[in-house]
Amino acid sequence: MVVSPGIALDETAIAEAVRNGTQVIGDIDLFACSVAAPIVVITGSNGKSTVTTMLGEMANAAGIKAGVGGNLGVPALELVEQAAELYVLELSSFQLERTKVLNATAATVLNITADHLDRHADISDYAAQKQRIFAGDGVMVINADDPIVAAMQEGGRRTFTFSINKKADFWIGKDQDNEYLMYGEKPLLPLSELPLEGRHNAANALAALALGMAVGLDGQAMCKALKSFKGLAHRMQRVAEIRGVVWVNDSKATNIGACVAALQGYEQKVILIAGGDAKGADMNELVPVVRAKAKSVVLMGKDAGLIEQALNACVPVYKAATMQQAVNIAANIATAGESVLLSPACASLDQYKNYQDRGDKFTEAVLGLLDHDAPVEFPAAMAGL
Repeated sequence: MVVSPGIALDETAIAEAVRNGTQVIGDIDLFACSVAAPIVVITGSNGKSTVTTMLGEMANAAGIKAGVGGNLGVPALELVEQAAELYVLELSSFQLERTKVLNATAATVLNITADHLDRHADISDYAAQKQRIFAGDGVMVINADDPIVAAMQEGGRRTFTFSINKKADFWIGKDQDNEYLMYGEKPLLPLSELPLEGRHNAANALAALALGMAVGLDGQAMCKALKSFKGLAHRMQRVAEIRGVVWVNDSKATNIGACVAALQGYEQKVILIAGGDAKGADMNELVPVVRAKAKSVVLMGKDAGLIEQALNACVPVYKAATMQQAVNIAANIATAGESVLLSPACASLDQYKNYQDRGDKFTEAVLGLLDHDAPVEFPAAMAGL
């Protein structure tokens, strides 16, 4: 029985089939049995789509035909027909929980933060499913800054570590004037030439470089790809600057860790638009970074009240029923020189088709402000402190 990753294995019909002797596999095992080229696999709570796309572009820059997909873009099984020289797959915990024969040439868990706790028993179970990506004897790429991931390292395996906080195989080195993406003692690329904002994107670049090195990609080609990498739609995507206010779409931030990473990338305080389906996560984990990085928060969606309760008035909180209202509220709060960040920390399915739809609605509402000479007023009853 081939079971979609969107279906939990404890569903009654599936559990009964297993008890009766049926073998259950997922799409990734079926894929792994169907291709001969090297496979690189990427998972983590945050950044996996960015790293997957980065590595695919690195391979192309190096003249290697890469098939890129999995939990991102093209489904893994559709990649079989591409006859690629290298496969680069983003994998979710749902896909990994049913893998038994995957033996990737190189693999990484980028980070672990609370996510999908409506499906997994707890964060330990969630991390255990992510760790399955390291099954086999391929190269392990380990985030030395994440203690849960660092504990996954296995003795006797070829391993690359990366870090933005300390020296590792791939790390950020400094001289008197500049910072560099480093491989050991060798500078690879000035950090200033990475066209993405935020230290978390430096970590993503280091992970991609480590994976590329593990499969023998040319270093110069990889750095060339990084310098031209423009990022992903709905991931820290600058929508517009209107009357001095910068509007940023990070709708892909569907969990707390992604929102935290986005906020930590700012030096000045921002106006945060958040909310949706929290998926059982503990919203108290947002409080320290919101207190430090947010001027105010506009909440919407199914679990807006849950987030408001967790924040406990540590910053001014406003509530909106729709994205249009949220943007209007933010437009009234913001002043020139500030940023408004949509980084929901929640899934989108309570109000939208997916996170892309949510991001599109945000972009549409923001661009609609261009039709007004001044921000749209909102009823005072919509705001609550």
